[in-house]
Order: sequence, then structure tokens, then C-alpha cells
Amino acid sequence: MAFGIALPEAKAQDAAVQINLPAQPLGQALLQLGRETSLQIFYPQQLVQGLQAPAVSGHLTPEQALRQLLQGTGINYSWQGDSVILSRLASGEISQLAPVTVIGSLPGALPPPYAGGQVATGGQVGMLGNRDVMDTPFSQTSYTNKTIQDQQARTVQDVLNNDPSVVASTSSGTPHDYQVIRGFGGYGTDGTRTLNGLAGMAPLFFPSSDYIERVEILKGPSALLNGMTLASAAVTGAIGGSVNLVTKRATNEPITQLTTRYVSKSQIGTHLDVGRRFGASKEFGIRFNGSIDGGHTPVDGQRSKLGAAALNLDYAGERVRLSADFAHQSQTLDPNGVYIQARSVAGSLSSFPSAPNSTVSLVPSGSEYKTKSTMGMVRGEVDIREDVTAYAAIGKQTSETDLNGYEKVRLLDGTGRYSIAREIQHYSRDILSMQGGIRAKANTGPVNHALSLNLSRSELTYKRAESEGSASVIDSLYNPVFPLLPSVADPGDPRKSSQTRASSIGFADTLSILDERIQFMAGIRYQEAGIKDFNLTTGLQSSKYDSHAWTPAFGLVVKPWENVSLYANYIEDLRAGTTVGTTYANAGEVLPPYVSKQHEAGVKADWGQVTTTLAVFQIAKAASISIDDPAGGAPTLAQNGEERNRGIELNAYGQLMPGVRLLGGLTLLDARLTKTEGGTLDGKRNDTAPKARAVIGAEWDTPFMEGLTLIGRLTHTADSVVSTSSGVTIPSWTTVDLGARYTFSSPWNKKPVTVRFNVDNVFDKNYWAGTYASGFVYRGQPRTFRLSATFAF
Repeated sequence: MAFGIALPEAKAQDAAVQINLPAQPLGQALLQLGRETSLQIFYPQQLVQGLQAPAVSGHLTPEQALRQLLQGTGINYSWQGDSVILSRLASGEISQLAPVTVIGSLPGALPPPYAGGQVATGGQVGMLGNRDVMDTPFSQTSYTNKTIQDQQARTVQDVLNNDPSVVASTSSGTPHDYQVIRGFGGYGTDGTRTLNGLAGMAPLFFPSSDYIERVEILKGPSALLNGMTLASAAVTGAIGGSVNLVTKRATNEPITQLTTRYVSKSQIGTHLDVGRRFGASKEFGIRFNGSIDGGHTPVDGQRSKLGAAALNLDYAGERVRLSADFAHQSQTLDPNGVYIQARSVAGSLSSFPSAPNSTVSLVPSGSEYKTKSTMGMVRGEVDIREDVTAYAAIGKQTSETDLNGYEKVRLLDGTGRYSIAREIQHYSRDILSMQGGIRAKANTGPVNHALSLNLSRSELTYKRAESEGSASVIDSLYNPVFPLLPSVADPGDPRKSSQTRASSIGFADTLSILDERIQFMAGIRYQEAGIKDFNLTTGLQSSKYDSHAWTPAFGLVVKPWENVSLYANYIEDLRAGTTVGTTYANAGEVLPPYVSKQHEAGVKADWGQVTTTLAVFQIAKAASISIDDPAGGAPTLAQNGEERNRGIELNAYGQLMPGVRLLGGLTLLDARLTKTEGGTLDGKRNDTAPKARAVIGAEWDTPFMEGLTLIGRLTHTADSVVSTSSGVTIPSWTTVDLGARYTFSSPWNKKPVTVRFNVDNVFDKNYWAGTYASGFVYRGQPRTFRLSATFAF
């Protein structure tokens, strides 16, 4: 019997599914196995001619089923990434098909993909570590690299758009990386994303998905699980949910893949992915991903350039596991995407102006927006005992943003008149983040315990320099004609604006009885946060705010049947007081800290090939309300009352039938203000939160052409309030995305080649995609063509 160790890159072949294959010709059996498990198997047709396969049935992994089909045929197999290559054994060669490989699950190993391969069976739940979705008392979805590749997702934002609880901006539609989760919005710079579980290490601006293995979305506040997030603006994204990005690591089998790609209008790029393992037991691994894309986007006159390079090194010993990640990413847009600032006129509008053509640039060329991020982090785990693991991680990231042009346009009236003013902005962010902890298991009679202790600390230094010229009026959003616009003086190098620190210590115990049929999680985290603001002219500290709180969390999982989990949770989250932004009259003021609270209950059912989840939730937090100036001046931002979001989520993913995969769901949301001063705003809808959002995606492996898969996705988002006080809304919108992929064996090296073609927004709908930050609106993506070819070597 041969023994092996599962390294942190679990593959699709590790997921056991129900398989029922009748006795039949081997070629037909392999075809049926591929359709039922999404396994890609490559072989010359003559290899299987005249061979019969036995009946195979049971709860098996695809690899176990494949072994049974090939037993005694003299055919061997090998892995090329996630694909299988069949070949004839040489004369006298000893078959390696009979031995059974026993897989050991190391702490931190990725949960395997679920049936269909698009979503994993679990993911990282902060300090609790990786957990199966059926054992998690929270709502979580982990999208796999298969989804990233097949959808040709260039950034993490593209992946997030699969989730009905998330509305994510696009890199060409807005200058900021922004997402709304469960009705609460946040920038990518606010710490709502983690990289391999470490806060602040994910690239701050539209992270490239080329070096990402998993995109894990955890819904709701996550203070106990992830610690406190860093924020330098009025953001609340971590309250609605958080996103953990898992980097690619070297797999047991060598990987060498080259992808060439095209995105309309004329963006051309390439992506190289190389991974190897070394050592007697393949304990050393190296994985490199590098990509560059550039050219004209679908927006008239706009050019884009996006580059990324990432290196992962890892060591997987018997008791010690180490990894190091280094990444650099840069992006340039000219002219940049803009958002519409409508706060000042929203109250006077009976309806919001219709969206202009999505391909029309609302600012002139010569408006350049540049971002770049550089990151390095190291993580280690040590098995002190068989049931005790200690871990630690530390990382640092620096990022810079430079704008010489136009960031926003100010809507002037309901006809579509707007104004623009040239701006020069320089921002920099330096983040240092670290964490450590222990996970242990213990038994006290009939009760099993999974104990977690976590300490974390993060520091953010934020620098900025800004200048803005006088405004010029443009007659129409729909046919903009740009006059000669005045220049503006460069404000110089960015100067320290604020320093934010957050530290915490958390403890949790998950108690289970009856073979984990009943699990109860209880935990608490002590958090401290401090913000210092500095005068940009003098450099002296202008204000300071410190806060601390104990934030508890409770979770319950009950499994009345093996494939059904009932769950509930209560969790709190401390947020440092918001530093008021420059668009408000009280800019620089630090608002009081606040604690958000979530109540959630739901049911998860694994039907064998399809998993469905149903959740109901309520999240409440202190409301930040924009108060208009009667004299027409800048508004004031103040805390007033409570934002209360109540919702229902229904999600489904998996393999509906052989060759048909499903991914999507529905979210219904009631987001209201309550407890406002004098009750004047009670019952008003919150901005950023659409009433409903549905995403329905499907894939079909065609029976008439082997290797061809057709893809479709429908997205519907209901209307959203532009400004809470005004109540004016942007209309609902629906888009359709279509695509296809074809995989065949390369004629020169017999390895797989996959060609993918996707069309986003097939009918080229013009629409307002979303709102954020009370009074800001951004457009949707125009019709976009994506074409790529991936070659294995």
C-alpha cells in the first residue's frame, strides 16, 4: 500500500461523489465518468478500442472510480494539473494502478471541490481554520480556481459577481475597488479582504485573480473570526462580509501552463503559471504566476494596462509547514472610470437620469489613474502534538495611487447636465499585519472540544496630497463635449494623514457531541483600536480616538440527518470611529466607534451532487447620515440612528445532472433606518442596498461534441437608493452573459488545450450598476468579449 500526503492544493479528484457506471465499452465509461465528475480525461481513441469496463458504483472519488475502470487494462494514468492523461504501459512495466493511496489531511489543507468543481466543500473560517461548509455555523461560499479560469476572471471582482449577496464594481467602471455585501458597502482598501487569512495583505486595488486558488466569501460580521479591520474612510464592508483570497501553491504534479487572451476592444495579454515540487517526499514547492494585459477597453478612447507577478514558496514537512508569498501588481487606466456624485441634487430629483451609453467616456482623455501594490508575507505552522497546532504569520504591504485627471463627475440636474474638475491626487498606504495562535482538540467525556486562540495586530499609515481645479459644466451625460479645461497645480508628495492601529485577542471553543451531530461554538474577542489624524500642512497630530470592546459570538450546528445542517449564529463586530472624508463640511472629524450585531439562522442540505443553503439574517449598526446644508454648502456627516438590514438568502451549486452544473442564488433585502433622532428618517431605505439580487449560472457539457461546454449566466439586481434622505433610486437591471469552452488533446504533446470564449452583457445594456457612500453612482460594464487559449506543457 502506497502512502502520500495531501499538500495544501487539494484537487477535484479528492471529492467523493455517488457514482453509478454500468458495464460498458471503456471509451463510453470514461466519457460518462468525465460528465458525472467534471474530470477531464485525455487519450488517443485507439487506446481504448475493444476494451470493456466493469460496472462501478458507490460513494467514490473520481480517481478511485478511474482506477476501477482501468484495472487490468494495461493503461496507466498521470495528472497534468487537474486533468488526467491516459497512456499504454510499456512492455514489462509494472502497473501502479492497484495500490491504494491513503490521503492524510494536514491542518490548513484546502477542502476539496464539491461536485461540479466550481465551489469548494468548505473554506477558512478565520481563527477556526478550514471547516466543511456543513460544519460551519455561518454562511460561506468558496469559489475555486476552476471557476476563475472558466469564467476568464481577470480580477477578484469578476469572481464576486457570481454571488447574489454581493454587488461588486468593475475596474473600468469606477476608480475604486468597491463591493456591497448584504447591503453594506466597503472599499478594497478598508481591510475587508485577507490573503491566506492575514488582514491587509490582499492587493488593495482590483486584485488580479491569476495567482489566486480560492476566493472565499464569509457573510456577516467577522470580528471574532478575523479580528478588527483597518479603515481609513467611511466604509462598512466588513460588517456585511469579508473575503479571503488563497494563493496558488505547487501541486504534487508539475504544472506548466501558458494562457494567451484577448479582451475587447483590443486588450491582449498572456499569463504564465509554473509550479514544481522537490525533495524526496516532494516537501519543497515553488509556484510562479506572471501576467500582463494591455490595450483599448470597450469604453471609447480608454486604454488599460494590468500587470501582476506572484511567487509562492512552501515547505510541507511531517510536523512543520512554512510558506512565503510575494506579489506585485500595477494598473493604469486612461481615461479612468468615474463615479457620479449626485448627493447635492438627489433631493430635488423626481427620478434619476437614465444611464448613458456604457461605452461613452464621461471625462476627456489624458486623465490617467495609476495604482500599484507590493506585498510580502510569511506563514508557518507547527504540530506541537498530534492534536495541537501553533501558527504565526507576518506581512507588509505598500501601495500607491496617483490620479492626474478626473475622479468623479457632479450631477447638476435631472436632464443629465454635470460638471467635472481636474484633480491631482497622490495616496500611499503602508500596512504591517501579524497574527499568531493555537488550535487544539480535546475530549471531556462525551464532549469533544476544538479550541482556538488567536492574537492579531495591524497598523496602517495613510498619506495623501490632493488638489482640485475649478469646475467646468458639460451639457449632457449622453453626448459629452469637453471644453478646454483649466489646469491644476500638483500638490506635491503625499503627507501623513492618519495612523490606524488595531489589536485583539480572541478565544473560541467548538463543543460537539453525538459524532459531531450537534456542535456549539462560543467565543469572545477583546479588541482595541486607535486612530490618529494629522494636519497635512503642519504635520502635527490634529485629533486622536481610542476605543476598545469585548465582542462575543455564538454558533450552533444541528444535523438531524447526515446531509442536512441546521445552523444559527450571533456575532458582534467593533468598528473604529469613521474619519469623515474631504467631501463633507466636517472633514477630519472622527465619529464615535460602534458595535454591529448580527442574528442569523439557516439550513444547508447536501443532496449528493447539489448543495442548497437557505439563510435569514439581521445586521444592525450605527448609521452615518449625510445632512444637507440649507445654504447649499457641503453636507455634514454625523451618526444618527441605526442601519438595520434584514434579508433572506438562497444559494445552490453543484452538478444538477450528468454534464449540467448550477451556480447561483437569490438574495432578498430589506434595509431600513431605525431609531433616528426624532424618528424623522425611520423607515427610510438605506443606500447601497438593492431590494433583491439574483444570479443564475449554468454549464452544459454537450453530448453532440465531446469536450465542448456551453455557459450562461443571468444577473438581476433590483433598484437601489441613491441617497437615504432623498429616497430617489436607480432602476433595476438585468444582464445576460454567455460563453463556451472547448478542450482537446494537443497534437504535438498530447496534453490538454482549452479554448474559452465569453461575452459579458450580451445585449449591451446601459445601466447604473450600483450606489455607494450615500449619493455616489457608477455605471455597469459594456458588452465585453473575452477569448483565451490555455496550453499545458
